[in-house]
Amino acid sequence: MPREGTGPDFIEALARGLEVIAAFGPNRPAMTLTEVAAATSLARPTARRILLTLEELGYVRAAERGYLLTPRVLELGVAYVRSTGLWDVARPHLERLSARTDESCSIAQLDGSDIVYVARVSVPKIVSLAVQIGTRFPALATSLGKVQLAALPPDELAAVLAEPSRSGLVARWQPDPAERDAELRDVRARGWALTDEQLTLGIRSVAAPLRDGSGRVIAGINVNCHAAETTVERLLDHHLPLLLQAAGDISADFARVQDLPHVTVPALPQATP
Repeated sequence: MPREGTGPDFIEALARGLEVIAAFGPNRPAMTLTEVAAATSLARPTARRILLTLEELGYVRAAERGYLLTPRVLELGVAYVRSTGLWDVARPHLERLSARTDESCSIAQLDGSDIVYVARVSVPKIVSLAVQIGTRFPALATSLGKVQLAALPPDELAAVLAEPSRSGLVARWQPDPAERDAELRDVRARGWALTDEQLTLGIRSVAAPLRDGSGRVIAGINVNCHAAETTVERLLDHHLPLLLQAAGDISADFARVQDLPHVTVPALPQATP
């Protein structure tokens, strides 16, 4: 996150506040003032003022071991998901897909070289990685990421992959450029992506792209399973056709929503007392 902007309208204090929120993560859910200052390279007095402001606004709370984020931070991400309308359109399809496969199903979007989960319907199964709204993984090692990376033009793809991951996770699959390009060509040709324990052991998934009314890929949807419970054959023979149907239905519904006319209703005049 840039500390300094490129124009006179850049608000450095806001950037610092967002940087403090982003400093918390799976490996450091609680941080002291000193740790926050170190993680953000901010002076202790500055970090303290930001934490106190965030506490007053309800985004962090003081705890025995320092400061913790509060659930209110989720409102920042949920506001984005709701603003796109994607969750409202996808929810019934995602729930149906999960019920028909008996697996967890998710939607994620690209953010730099990572994917970020924006919608999910989970089933109570033990997997090696916890996933929730806002979870971020390296895109290239995930089926959700592959279907979106495969849709990018070469220059944009190179720029995206040049960005360092902010997920804090090192994927098992570390392909060289030739192997990476061959994989994305295959994904582009068949229209779906498979990962078999490339992100981490025990995780197997298949994903398809979600498109807007112009055909542009805007997200990915997947079926995720435990490798010890579901074979690749089961994933492709049974789950994949259901996934492709759901992806097509969501894309079609999203395109219809986009085409709806947006009418602004003027406010009624207030009665004079």
